[in-house]
Amino acid sequence: MAVEWYVVIAVVASFGIFVAVGLMANKANWGFWLTNAIDGWIRIFCRGYHRLDGDNINLPENGGAIVIANHISGLDPFLLIASSHRPLRFLIAKEEYERFGLTWLFKLAKCIPVDRSGRVDKAFREVIRCVNQGDVVALFPHGKIHLDSEERVHIKPGLRKLVHKLSCTVYPSRIEGVRGQGSVFTGVVLRGRARLTSFPPFDAPQFETSDIDLEIGALLLGRKVVSE
Repeated sequence: MAVEWYVVIAVVASFGIFVAVGLMANKANWGFWLTNAIDGWIRIFCRGYHRLDGDNINLPENGGAIVIANHISGLDPFLLIASSHRPLRFLIAKEEYERFGLTWLFKLAKCIPVDRSGRVDKAFREVIRCVNQGDVVALFPHGKIHLDSEERVHIKPGLRKLVHKLSCTVYPSRIEGVRGQGSVFTGVVLRGRARLTSFPPFDAPQFETSDIDLEIGALLLGRKVVSE
């Protein structure tokens, strides 16, 4: 019995230390202490283990917005979280959202599942609702993992359609220096020298141009610099 109590005390103490350290490193208010603690540990993991360097995403203090980035590994959402002073609600593929053992975490982070088989209206309506209520939604506009070396440059039209409905500002970033690119899991495990470059934001009127999908795609893939 005494041994069992020692185990319970050790588990409770370890959890308390986990929460305390996470809260000390936390930079964004997710509205719940456990989510804030996880946010802190994500920052420790990215800055310490993956040696994340570069820019922070220059988001306004308040108001809805969309954050976008290239998508090269499963580490990318963590790097965006670690580079933002505001909580990010990710648009995530339904099959990933329902992955065994992780759904609770995605729900805790208020991720938005999207059915990539073509029925995206429900997810789009949720994104519009979130941005209109002042949240920041993050998404990868090339869709699934898309490496710099791949032939397709332009992003999918979903971002443009969202901005036309929302008239919000879009904050682009580029992720580099991740090892294990092309994999959901390897990029998280292998230590790299991650770097995030934040570009000037795109305002809603810029999405009226016919080549905006190609322009943003090239920027995120490092093939072109968009002038301010």
